Amino acid sequence: MLVIDKPRGPTSHAVVARVRRLLSRREVGHAGTLDPMATGVLVVAIGEATKLVPYLTAENKSYEATIALGVATDTLDAEGTETARVPPSDALKAALAKSTGAFVAAEIEAALAIERARTSQVPPAFSAIKQAGERAYEKARRGETPELAARSVSVASLRLLDASDDPPWLAVAMEVAKGYYVRSLARDLAASLGTVGHLTALRRTRSGSFALDEALSMDTPADELAARVLPLAHAAARVLPVAELAENGVIDARHGRPVRAEDIAASSRGASVPRAWLDARGVLVAIGDMNEDGTGRVLRGFAVTSSS
Repeated sequence: MLVIDKPRGPTSHAVVARVRRLLSRREVGHAGTLDPMATGVLVVAIGEATKLVPYLTAENKSYEATIALGVATDTLDAEGTETARVPPSDALKAALAKSTGAFVAAEIEAALAIERARTSQVPPAFSAIKQAGERAYEKARRGETPELAARSVSVASLRLLDASDDPPWLAVAMEVAKGYYVRSLARDLAASLGTVGHLTALRRTRSGSFALDEALSMDTPADELAARVLPLAHAAARVLPVAELAENGVIDARHGRPVRAEDIAASSRGASVPRAWLDARGVLVAIGDMNEDGTGRVLRGFAVTSSS
């Protein structure tokens, strides 16, 4: 795996295409799309590590976002077309003027509290969600209004970073679960404040255990990029809890057979959660969990020649 600091402009697919070209590897993917406007942590998986992507995308992600108040757009971000203007009230402007990261006015704190407690969220019309086999954004681009159902979401944390009354905007930091749209937060938070709004900046600061402080620029030369690739077993240990298999367990797992409980590290027995199964040398053998009878079950196997 690699951690790339995606710049504003290119798509996540463009980042993957560049890594594929620089490393001369065909099998490259990413964990969690960032819109072209967004920047920050994009975890890129190479080769066998692409099998870890579903587990990484399931982890929480952290963002910093700036929201302009008073103007709505069709895409809910600065890339879209203006659809409405609702000037913030004098009371809201006063609240913005006196709010900082250290002090949050009551009106703004009340709106943030609503979003912290949110358990369902309507996705943006311009999103990749499919309806009858067609992406929502394809309908939206034709001028249609996709009717998207609210989805379950979870907010681990949400706090104010800064605010301004002229022009009116606020910046927030958050940690959210899979499926959360920060563009929808811009819409909903503005509505709670009695106005409209849209996202003007978004930076992902963390994806699971992968953070900005280890991210590489998209312009990193090929040789440095190759040197910074995180080995497969190390990547797996960052994404999943780890268990060691005995020699017989390795043989069974390699063949996709159930693994006896005694061939799995004792501390991992009875825990029915996906784990990275390593052999005694630290090589990733499989991702597995536990059956009701106490035996291990292979969920995804890895090639014998994979780097550890």
